[in-house]
Amino acid sequence: MPNLKQHNSRRETMSYLVAALYHFARFTDYQAFRAPLQAVAEENGIRGTLLLAHEGINGTIAGSPEGIANVLSFLRARPELAGLEHKESWATKMPFNRLKVRLKKEIVTMGVTDIDPLKSVGTYVEAKDWNALISDPDTIVIDTRNDYETAIGTFRGAVDPHTKTFREFPRWVAENAGLRNKPKIAMYCTGGIRCEKATAFMKEQGFDEVYHLKGGILKYLEEVPETESLWDGACFVFDERVSVTHGLKEGEHALCHACRHPLTPEDKLSADYDEGVSCPHCAEAYSDADRARFRERQHQIALAKGRGERHLGA
Repeated sequence: MPNLKQHNSRRETMSYLVAALYHFARFTDYQAFRAPLQAVAEENGIRGTLLLAHEGINGTIAGSPEGIANVLSFLRARPELAGLEHKESWATKMPFNRLKVRLKKEIVTMGVTDIDPLKSVGTYVEAKDWNALISDPDTIVIDTRNDYETAIGTFRGAVDPHTKTFREFPRWVAENAGLRNKPKIAMYCTGGIRCEKATAFMKEQGFDEVYHLKGGILKYLEEVPETESLWDGACFVFDERVSVTHGLKEGEHALCHACRHPLTPEDKLSADYDEGVSCPHCAEAYSDADRARFRERQHQIALAKGRGERHLGA
């Protein structure tokens, strides 16, 4: 439950509380839960995305501390979700355009059947113990995120699979027999959900000593002092903040609304950068017709901004 006294003290500079959450569970009637969950979130002025599936819940939402507390209480009132944990950070502006509560086959899509983190999963490692594990020469450290995420930050010495989507991760494991050269596998992701499912997959593949960072990068950046940190760069987040750094402070990155790649301040100085239209990562990837469509969308965003409105296509 959020500490409202602490939250009120921070409201002078930070306006919105952001809660990242997930929980694997046997959620047999998840479809029927969608409408009441959406209603409670709407009543409390919450925006963001929540995914429901037979295997549990996953999402990130933002709003007032009181609104977030009410939604979390509503979720934890369900027996299947009583153990749900969440991670908090702050945003100076509302980081989501709308509320979406969606039904899915998986709350994080790997595309492999019969992978069940409730049956077999790796060993959780607390943020305070992570440095010791990944510094062990007997450990292979794997970043389970996608290439556009790893591009702006990662743990020192980590292996980057360069995947475009999480669906590619099982094939990458199959193609890298060298992963069995060391006894320990340590895995991490943004908030914990992908690496939890990835450790379940690795256990199914016969890896014995498999570990994952509890609470993900977000918990590490929140709890581990920067002076002791083995993290370099920023952590990509799936909202309009784009990235966060140590202490979960908002990063300097922007988002290319053409290709969705995070952009550094230097990227925005490139001749290939045209706001909303192209960036150094996608300048050659789209047709003239695509760029014309992007340019019109950006024009509509600018018009909406001038009227003091939010353009949903942003």
